[in-house]
Amino acid sequence: MNKEQLDKIRVWFDGFAAGFYSHKGRLTPERDTLRWAGDEEYINSNLKLKEDHSRRVCEETLFLADELGLDENKRLLAETIALLHDVGRFPQFIKYRTYNDPRSVNHCKLAVDTLKEHKVLDALEPGERQIILDAIEYHGRKQIPANLDEETMFFCRLIRDADKLDIYRVVIEAYIKQRDDPGNFMFELELPDEPRCTPEIIEAVLNGEHIDYAKLQTWNDLKLINLAWVYDVNFIPTFKRIKERRAIETIIGLLPDTPDIRKVRDKVISYLDERIRS
Repeated sequence: MNKEQLDKIRVWFDGFAAGFYSHKGRLTPERDTLRWAGDEEYINSNLKLKEDHSRRVCEETLFLADELGLDENKRLLAETIALLHDVGRFPQFIKYRTYNDPRSVNHCKLAVDTLKEHKVLDALEPGERQIILDAIEYHGRKQIPANLDEETMFFCRLIRDADKLDIYRVVIEAYIKQRDDPGNFMFELELPDEPRCTPEIIEAVLNGEHIDYAKLQTWNDLKLINLAWVYDVNFIPTFKRIKERRAIETIIGLLPDTPDIRKVRDKVISYLDERIRS
């Protein structure tokens, strides 16, 4: 892969993302099926959230690429994956008005289908094209398939780490905004904002287990899952950046100060520190 190919992909992404925004009430036939009146700010805010996220994941990916000493070709592949990993989010939100996959469609598979439909990667060498598609398809799974080849596995791990780094920032901003200014909170609140935490979720975090999102009952349960993401981080530079940004401590500070939450704090921070030392 070369820089010129990535530049063309960037141009496509810019145009693709821009095409989903509503501008002064001008709607495409696809959007006419939605009740956009009064919702344009809400829709556009959610679309911008994902567009900005995609660009920041590129920045996080390049940071990790530098830390891991990747060569130029791998850097280009990694940045391409980062830029395109969430292209399925745009048609998903327009059609279903949610980013909740179980309630709509698997956004990873939709991204792959979208890239194939638009022939975005057709100019690339077949092996590189397949690595990009596999990394995008598997970036949102609970676990990466164990039967992938070493190179594909590496890029899957890389995008998952870069994605988490920015999502930590996104969710923390959202939690603080919803707490401080709920009347102007522009994003979907899919769970009740109650002070309690589900004991089963707390126990899963303490045991380092994968958590079934279907078992979440409260907004605080979602914060607990964010803490559990550290168990699925792959590279030491990722752990270090999470620690430097105090992401764990910030989320803990947004949860109730209870004995169980203090146990969670000690468990997660201890795990983070151990991985950094390793």
